[in-house]
Parts: sequence; C-alpha cells; structure tokens
Amino acid sequence: MAQPVISSPHAESKRRFLTEQRRSRITAYTFISPFFILFSIFGLYPIFFTIYLSFFKWDALNPMKFVGWKNYDLVTSDPTFWISFSNTLIMGLMGTVPQILLALLIAVLLNSTMTRFKKTFRVLFFMPNITSIVAVTLVFSTLFGNNGMINWILNGLGLDSMAFNSGWWGVKIAISTMVMWRWTGYNAIIFLSGLQSIPTDLYEAARIDGANRRQQLTFITLPLLKPFIVFVTLLSTIGALQLFTEPYVFLGQAGTGSTRQEGITMVTYLYSEAFRNGFFGTAAATAVLLFLVTIIFSVLNMLVSNRMGGDTGGGKA
Repeated sequence: MAQPVISSPHAESKRRFLTEQRRSRITAYTFISPFFILFSIFGLYPIFFTIYLSFFKWDALNPMKFVGWKNYDLVTSDPTFWISFSNTLIMGLMGTVPQILLALLIAVLLNSTMTRFKKTFRVLFFMPNITSIVAVTLVFSTLFGNNGMINWILNGLGLDSMAFNSGWWGVKIAISTMVMWRWTGYNAIIFLSGLQSIPTDLYEAARIDGANRRQQLTFITLPLLKPFIVFVTLLSTIGALQLFTEPYVFLGQAGTGSTRQEGITMVTYLYSEAFRNGFFGTAAATAVLLFLVTIIFSVLNMLVSNRMGGDTGGGKA
C-alpha cells in the first residue's frame, strides 16, 4: 500500500513564495501592458505595414498589386526625390548647427549669470517650443515676405531685398530660421540641465590652478557635457530629417497641394506622393528610405561623438 506524500513546511513555504512571485509578475506586466499594446498598434504595426506596402502598387481604393522593388526604382530615379533629399540635408545643416551652438552659448550665459531670473528665462526660452507651428509659420511668412520686416531691415542696411518666399536660397534661409527659433530655447534648457549637473568643485580647483574661462570651457564643461551634446545633436538630426510643417505651410502648399522644389523636403515629397498623386506604394518606399537615412545619420553621430570622446580622453591623459 502506497504511503501518502507529506510535504514539508519548507517545501510548502517555497511553493507559496513562487506563487506570490508569479502573481506579482503578472500584476506588474498587467500595469505596463497598455504601453506595449498601444506601441504595437500605433508604432510597430505602421512600421511593418509601411515596409510591406513599399513592395506594392496601391491607390487606397483598388486592391494592392505586388510590384517588388519597382517602387524603390521609381523613387530613386525621380529627380524631385533627390532635390528633396538635398534640400533636407541643406536645411538640416543650416538649421541644426547654428541652433546647437547658439543653444550652448545661451545655456552657458544662463548658468553663469542672471541667477536671480534664471527660472523666468527658462520659461521664456521654452515658449517657442510649445507655440503652434502653423501659427509661427504664418507669422514668419509675414516677416519674410517681399515687403516684410526682414527685407525692410536689409534695405535699411543698404542691401538688396531677398526673395525669401520664392528664391532657391531665400526659402532655405527662412525655413532654417524658423527651425532655429523654435528649437534653440528647448536645446538650451537641456544644456542648462547638463551644466548644473557638473560639480562646482571642478571649476574652483581649475581657478586655483590658474585656468581661465576658455580653458574651463574646453577641459571641463565640454567633456562633461558630451552626453547632453550627443543627445541634442541626435534629436536635432532626426528632427531635421523629418521637417514638414514649416516648408509645407510657408510655401502655401497646404492650400494648393503643390510641391515647390526650392523648399521640398523628403517628408513633403512623401506626403505629395501619397495624398496628392495617390501613389501610396512609392510614398511607403520613400518612408523606408527616410528611415534608413535617419539610421545612417544617427549611427554617424554616435561614431563621431565616441571618437571625439576618445580623443578628448587621450588629450586629458
């Protein structure tokens, strides 16, 4: 006759612990599941569907037709796409590089002076970021008009007027200025947070050793601010590659649906292909190419920043 198995108190306690641990895990996953569900629906699914759609011909009305790599051939053989690509890079450089340098300068000034009104200036510099892009673009359209304030200032300085709303370089200058105005303050706040995380003891020790402000900036501030610089540069690069609202509203494309080549970007080209021409397949292929370009530039930013960090470390040693 088989003897009944009697569980020891230790085994029963261990089983109870495992059950409670499993329940706590289920509870934790239940609380965080809404994020993953929403991300899967609105994040992952559109990405995979865009890649899938890039191999089909579709006008959103008729059934899809598989065309393979033809959409990519059509996009890369279209001169307008390469114009949009070059415009995106040019306006990205014109809007990003001065923006980061100016934001860093503002952050250094705010960190060293104006201690009494520092919070007020933070709010003022952050205001452009929360202002409606469309409203800002309409205001800048007036400023950069043929008879706008910018040309009035240029004429007052004895310079010729510039066609900011139709010239090849004028449009790029106007759009880049809008981008700088909107994001400089935002990046300055990030840099200011980084500056305030640097211990003041390092600056005091440097001053005792006879280091001037330029040397403190070169050998203390910039190396310790590197993670913030990398973060801001990465965000600014991604934002520059996704530039859409400013050129779309500034050039009047929102009302006409036209695509003006002096200010067209990769995203406006994508939008025009999909919602003006009805070519969702080529629009999806453009989105995939834009995604690849974004990854390439992000990796280049990381490689350059890591190499600069290595050089800085070697120089300090």
